[in-house]
Amino acid sequence: MRGLFIVMLLAGLAGPAASVAESVDEQATDSAVERAIPAITVSVAETSEVQARVPVVGTLTAREEVQVHSQVTGHEITEILVEAGDRVEKGQPLARLSRDTLEAQLAQADAGYQQAEAALKQAATALKRAQSLRASNNASQAALDDAVAAEANAQAGLAQAEAARRLARLDLDRTEIVAPVTGQIVERNATLGTMSGGTEPLFTLIADGAIEMSAEVIETALQSLQPGAPAQISVAGLGQVSGEVRLIPASVDPVTRLGKMRIALDDVPGLRRGLFASGWVITAKREAVTIPATAVLSDDDGDRVQVVKDGVVQSRQVRAGLLWDGRREIIEGVAADEQVITRSGAFFRDGDSVKIVDGASDPDTAESGTEPAADADAEGAGEQADQP
Repeated sequence: MRGLFIVMLLAGLAGPAASVAESVDEQATDSAVERAIPAITVSVAETSEVQARVPVVGTLTAREEVQVHSQVTGHEITEILVEAGDRVEKGQPLARLSRDTLEAQLAQADAGYQQAEAALKQAATALKRAQSLRASNNASQAALDDAVAAEANAQAGLAQAEAARRLARLDLDRTEIVAPVTGQIVERNATLGTMSGGTEPLFTLIADGAIEMSAEVIETALQSLQPGAPAQISVAGLGQVSGEVRLIPASVDPVTRLGKMRIALDDVPGLRRGLFASGWVITAKREAVTIPATAVLSDDDGDRVQVVKDGVVQSRQVRAGLLWDGRREIIEGVAADEQVITRSGAFFRDGDSVKIVDGASDPDTAESGTEPAADADAEGAGEQADQP
């Protein structure tokens, strides 16, 4: 009887022990399954600004360069009134030439004019006398015709003397060399004591002091360029300067495959002709749905992303647009606020279960939060399964 009681007691203790063991096995299994789900980092699709930009490189130059030459030759430069870097107004004197010879020529021209004027008066008086004599039949028609011709010649002589006097006065006025436009002097070649004339300009001005960028741009970008497009230019020694496209290339160099364009720059102190400059022309700017560029997987079938919804991966074809600041524009396929795997890869397929973990959205962190995390969980699940 005592033996039967011991047997029944052992049987009663065995039941709860078996139940506890079964519960432990189930928890271990659930833990292994949970650990087998890969951990990933996701990014949220958001609306942000994207830009399309064209790189440009070139040199600062004058928008309009004006050369100043002497209009009278063979006269000594006696005064120089400006230097390179000076800003001048239209009509402002820049230099002066010797006036002695030209003043004598003007005096000579004045005397010639007075002679021609006297000759015309004499011819006019003779014509009146001839006309009177002819009217009284005391002079021949030939004498009258000669008087008429003499008066006409005298008028022509006076006009010629007037032109010579005006030319002499104009040459004398031109001994003062003035600025033809308002602007900045960038070169002075005039030297005291030298004679005026020759092909070299005495001064070179930049009209209105306007400096712009002469830039080279690759031929494949020409179709996207338009006058007025904004530009951000970095000028050597000055930093960022804003501007806009003024002229687009009219032709392309057949050797370099580059076109030359002009970019008008804001009037910033320190801009100088010849400085190196580089930057970007902004050809498009808009608000769009964007995701990290690493989230877009491109292959022969096109562009696709891996969307995570309710912990399940969905591979989705998308139409990608501009790439800007590390993010890719999504024209079609992903809506704002949807979650995508930050670094897309071939190790996830449609229907895969994943576990979202907190992490930075940059590509390097994203990469370390996806595949290595999945491998670690898989290894943990293997160790759990190997335990008895």
